[in-house]
Amino acid sequence: MSADIMKTARELQAMAQTGLHFAHDPYDRARYERLREIAAGLMAKVSNQTITTILRWQEAEFGYATPKVDTRAFIVQDGRILLIREDADEGRWTLPGGWADVNDTPSEAVCREVWEETGYTCRTTRLLALWDREKHGHTPSFPFHVYKLFFHCEITGGEARPTAESSEQAWFAPDALPDLSVTRVQATQLRRLFEKVTGRDTTTDFD
Repeated sequence: MSADIMKTARELQAMAQTGLHFAHDPYDRARYERLREIAAGLMAKVSNQTITTILRWQEAEFGYATPKVDTRAFIVQDGRILLIREDADEGRWTLPGGWADVNDTPSEAVCREVWEETGYTCRTTRLLALWDREKHGHTPSFPFHVYKLFFHCEITGGEARPTAESSEQAWFAPDALPDLSVTRVQATQLRRLFEKVTGRDTTTDFD
């Protein structure tokens, strides 16, 4: 039920944002502002964020509403996967990555995140998967619609170090994964990506 409410709230938010972008009539704009408030109220009911926080996020968005882009690096060495400890999620583990910045290409974004979170430089070799966050069981629900891009990357230099965003990096076998930050990555996803990298599957998974 909460997932359905969040899906409805995101659609209302997108309508409000797009409407505010195009509308000039003050009465129409007032209606879209109210629609945005309703969406924020629904989101707050099924998430761990307050209405005030969600409205602040919404006000920072403008233009035609589109999904956000999250890029993640999948790096394998000696049969083990590189994960970072996500201090923002009670020390759980995830793939290096995060939001794509404006003016970054997707591959630039993911390599920047690897550097910022691990101390390694890397290069991307291919896009393994482009998954809709809502279709893969991530919790908790997020106020915005998100596409997650998973790139196979190879380390080209640098060295592991603590960073402002993660306190630790480590390598894990796919059958011995740590406590994951499931808002960011799922064990089923890691195992699927491992199969693609170590097998002969050269396709890109999507949706």
